[in-house]
Amino acid sequence: MDFPAHFCPDSVLLAPKVSDKWNLLEAMVDALSSAWNLSEEARKLCLECVVTREQCVSTGMEAGIAVPHAAVEGLEKMVVSMAILPDGLNFESLDGQPAQIVVMILVPKHEKLMHLQTLTEVARRLGDPTFRSTLLAATGPKDVVQLWS
Repeated sequence: MDFPAHFCPDSVLLAPKVSDKWNLLEAMVDALSSAWNLSEEARKLCLECVVTREQCVSTGMEAGIAVPHAAVEGLEKMVVSMAILPDGLNFESLDGQPAQIVVMILVPKHEKLMHLQTLTEVARRLGDPTFRSTLLAATGPKDVVQLWS
């Protein structure tokens, strides 16, 4: 899977000024919408889907990681946004720790296998403490994207 092909520097947020995870989700959808030229209708649908998913069960994992994701009807291709939050943000994570690395994955609803493969790959990469530390030390969005290559 060519994960980096699905996100770009314009969809990476470094230390965004947000007050909570809901503001962060909106900022991330806005970033990927702008980066991938999604229509306003598609942007709204993506936000609705990811917020609805997050309201069901938090996607905050452990070790400072959150992976909000959703399958979106009518989305043409998988799109990814990433936020690096050195100070962390409450994401209602399993371990109660704030999220520092947030990877948002939105996939076309009919791409269930891609959805699962991508979640697995992201979890595998983020499970490596050295990789997480390198991401947190990135100085620019291009660096973040390059680290996934």
